[in-house]
Amino acid sequence: MLSQMKKKSSTDNNIPKTPNNTSNDDSTEHSPHIQLCNNPCCFFCIMKQQNPSLRKSKISTCFKEMPQRDNQEHVLVLSGLWNIAMKQPNDPEFPSLGLFNCMAKLILKGTKNKNWLLQNQNIYIPYYAAHIIGSYTMHREDFAQIAIQSGVLPPLLELLKGKISWVEQRVAVRAFGHLASYKSTFELVSEYESELVKSTMNLASSCLEKIYVEFVSDNKKRVEYHRNLLTRGLGDLEMENRKAEEWASQLQCWCIHLLNCFASKDSKSLDLICKNVFLNDLCDMWGGLVNNTSPGGFGLIRILCYNKLGRTKIAESPKVLKSLCNLSRSCDDWQYLGIYCLLLLLKDQNTRHKVIDVDSVDVVSCLVDLVELRRLGDKSNVGETITKVLVQLFEHNKFATNLISLDSKIERKNKERVMSELELKEKMVRAKLIKKEGNKMFSLGKVEEALLKYCEALEVCPLRYRNERMVIYSNKAQCYLFLKDPDSAISDSTRALCLCNPANTHGKSLWRRSQAYDMKGMAKESVMDCIMFMNAFVKSNEYKSVKVPYHVARMFCKQMDDTWLFRNARSKIKSKVIEKIDVSMVENNCEMEGGYESENESNYGDQTYDDKKNFMAGLCTIMEEPFDGKEGRRRKMERARRRLKKSVVVTRLA
Repeated sequence: MLSQMKKKSSTDNNIPKTPNNTSNDDSTEHSPHIQLCNNPCCFFCIMKQQNPSLRKSKISTCFKEMPQRDNQEHVLVLSGLWNIAMKQPNDPEFPSLGLFNCMAKLILKGTKNKNWLLQNQNIYIPYYAAHIIGSYTMHREDFAQIAIQSGVLPPLLELLKGKISWVEQRVAVRAFGHLASYKSTFELVSEYESELVKSTMNLASSCLEKIYVEFVSDNKKRVEYHRNLLTRGLGDLEMENRKAEEWASQLQCWCIHLLNCFASKDSKSLDLICKNVFLNDLCDMWGGLVNNTSPGGFGLIRILCYNKLGRTKIAESPKVLKSLCNLSRSCDDWQYLGIYCLLLLLKDQNTRHKVIDVDSVDVVSCLVDLVELRRLGDKSNVGETITKVLVQLFEHNKFATNLISLDSKIERKNKERVMSELELKEKMVRAKLIKKEGNKMFSLGKVEEALLKYCEALEVCPLRYRNERMVIYSNKAQCYLFLKDPDSAISDSTRALCLCNPANTHGKSLWRRSQAYDMKGMAKESVMDCIMFMNAFVKSNEYKSVKVPYHVARMFCKQMDDTWLFRNARSKIKSKVIEKIDVSMVENNCEMEGGYESENESNYGDQTYDDKKNFMAGLCTIMEEPFDGKEGRRRKMERARRRLKKSVVVTRLA
């Protein structure tokens, strides 16, 4: 089907055009309708009818006859209807006149009749039809009821299964998400639950790779009508790539939203959603800078944590637990989701010990780093909530050594409450003097001695002097960076960021934690801290000419490629190509006299197998590049500068 669409759509250089297109979403650029019209059923002429009752009657007749007639203007009508639906989604006129039934029949016609779909510009019709259904059911429950009664579910399900292409899957899952979000329509949608959930899970896990292979990786494979829909027929290659990334992120996040609707109802599909493979996939689904209004996979993980089965499955997955810890100690807008999920797991007696006993993840230590956190966005008393849960955990598990420090801190806090102001100030002055000694040691290159001084200063400094403790923790993090201990640097810089007001705004701690995450290869967390550091830097220089430091810009550009939405998809494709090349090399060398080793040595010398694999990966990169090397580097730098500029302008404060 896709190859046929490519051949057909390649002959249509321009996307269909209709009047009054001013939408800022993914519509097309349109021209005025022909004034001289001899068609008595012309939709645009009917819309000019002054008599309201006569106009409604003709519109209803038009919707009934449209799926039965073959007319080149159908795509123009649907494009116009989509614009109206986006501008006036609460207007009941069209939904009450049979619009949904018309859209359902047109989608079915497109999925069953390939010849009709490939005629004229009919290839656009299923896309617009599904988008119209989703737009009108976005806010109105009564419209959703009418849509389901009109039979939109079976044709939308055909699109969701990939009957045409990923572009139609995107708008189909959007429509399903709206229809399943209402209580009165969920039961009707759930009649297709098993098939719907399986298709949505598969789509969420595979859509990025699918879009990368079919669209992003090679501009020669791109179907023309996809390009027109993405860029309104006016964009270049760079704009197509940018929009493809945006649409791919939307498709994945809308899939997660649809699964949220089922998971939140404790439906029978929970067993399917809680499969370990899919839970691991959820950890890599995040909106990022492309779609930062969605919590991505962590939104669904939070819903699963409300359910006993969900908590059990999550507690058995080290990758999910590790991802929740990383989210909790980050500057992500959804940081609180990670903290909340971990607390739910620790509160449950059935999952508490499973979480603690995971060797590869130290959930308790992660939460201990956050006990000084007072406010996070609109959430207050976050640290106190964490402390209460950890204290209860300590009472049940006296052997939890990582909680001993928390217990001693609570005792210390109680002691300081009865101290006089003079005593507290004296302790603070002593702590400052010890900190200065640590600074002197550090400047002399005696990092370990400086670290000991900073630890001593923290023991002396009263807990109420949060700003002073923040600086000492940040200095400790710097020492750990020099000692190549990124885990300890992350822990101390996180504690410093919890002490600052507002949280996650201390510039030096952000930069140091970004470096520590970079040392561990955690690009997402590193780039988020880098963005927050740049925001803090810009705000601190609000009335000056701002120039982002070179080392920060370099770090941001370094992480850009690793946080690219299609990074994993690209890696999978490269690995598959490498495997094929390696297999063919083995087969060819085995046939040659002298065996594999002699031929291999002549090509690679003393390189190891990993070196050979990296060498072939380099060749694969060259082969996949759709334009020359200089152009590729230029576009990559342009993308880096664009994202850097966007990240500085858009403040992502928690």
